[in-house]
Amino acid sequence: MNRELKIFLWLTAGFLVAYFLPVDAARFQGAVIEALKLVRWYAQEHVLLCLVPAFFIAGAIGVFVSQNAVMKYFGPKAHKALSYGVASVSGAILAVCSCTVLPLFGGIYMRGAGLGPAIAFLYSGPAINVLAIVLTARVLGWQLGVARAIGAIVFSIVIGLLMHLIFLKEERAKAAQVQAVYIGDDDGKDRPLWQVLLYFFAMVGILVFANWARPQEPSGLWFALFKAKWLITILFAVLLGVCLWRFLKVRLPHIALAAIPAIVLAFVLPAHPVAAFAAGSAGLAVLTFFGGAELKDWRDQTWGFAKQILPLLFMGVLAAGFFLGSPESKDAGMIPNAWVRALVGDSPAALLSILGKPEGASIQWLETIWPLWTNFFASITGALMYFATLTEVPILRGLLDSGMGKGPALALLLAGPALSLPNMLVINSILGPKKTLTFIGLVVIMATITGMVFGVIVK
Repeated sequence: MNRELKIFLWLTAGFLVAYFLPVDAARFQGAVIEALKLVRWYAQEHVLLCLVPAFFIAGAIGVFVSQNAVMKYFGPKAHKALSYGVASVSGAILAVCSCTVLPLFGGIYMRGAGLGPAIAFLYSGPAINVLAIVLTARVLGWQLGVARAIGAIVFSIVIGLLMHLIFLKEERAKAAQVQAVYIGDDDGKDRPLWQVLLYFFAMVGILVFANWARPQEPSGLWFALFKAKWLITILFAVLLGVCLWRFLKVRLPHIALAAIPAIVLAFVLPAHPVAAFAAGSAGLAVLTFFGGAELKDWRDQTWGFAKQILPLLFMGVLAAGFFLGSPESKDAGMIPNAWVRALVGDSPAALLSILGKPEGASIQWLETIWPLWTNFFASITGALMYFATLTEVPILRGLLDSGMGKGPALALLLAGPALSLPNMLVINSILGPKKTLTFIGLVVIMATITGMVFGVIVK
């Protein structure tokens, strides 16, 4: 009876939503267009260059990284300083967004990593980005840049440790289960460590440099790396081909045939390197059909992550675009930008103006809770929005120019890059609702408190 009642309630809710759908409202129509624009932008800018390499890396973790190695360095019984230290600074190397880190997080967690180190990696991957921190300091001021760098590292460690302690009983049970199942030589894998490291070095290099973002200033080291990003990516791709040939015994003619379409497109369409990159990715996928059992397992693991994560990501991107708009939108989402700006300002004056209060009006209780509210709202908004790597900086510049306080700005910087509505859906599919909600809550609460403290310090 309960099941039938739930079905009835869901059908009733669906009917009411459809019946009262405001399809004639201009804002609703604009929000639908924004959702589709964000999905198109996401597909063009992030799927081929970010997610596809991340899926291959995640699949490789499941096949080529031994269970014992993961347990030794990231398992529940691993040395805490080592596991949290490595996980907390991983973002400085990866420079990925909140969605690209998900396959990598899923790979190490499903391979046996403890919840704490895995969460530290999940947070730090998109949050600790050297280029983003430098850009933050230059565009938003050195105070925000330093606070972001320190806060991101501290957050990753503290949140990871808190998640470990909150779910300590489950972690101990998991450690005992893994120890019972994976005791011994880990399926007899005996490939030298240097081969595995070189193999992953090539794939991570492709991921990092294919997504190297244009810095704000057209000079210096970062810009030089940006100008050479595709040449460096090609060198890493060649290294990956050598690893496939020497370590995984893929025949050299097969590798050459798989690389030909990418090479041809690189010469025919030099202004569109993504086409060559896509052809190279397709060639790598085809190569997995011409190897041994390891390559077949790699393909299966990669496909498993892709079919689990991609549908949830696109659903989340659609929702984020509908409510908050696309990166180039001009106040076209369902939630007006004016409300967002009013709710994160230094004072409630803008909000009171929108509500029709006369200029200079003041509400004492609102003034009292305003610092708490603005930082909490900035944390929630940042957690729901999708930020590609570096895009949070110009968005925040605009908000600061519109009256946003520096405390809420830091709260958004600490919550935004590490979380988004799309990545919440995927994290839930990996960890379950209880752990996911706890992780989100810890990020929002810590970002709120940190923003409040920072706002008092720099006031």
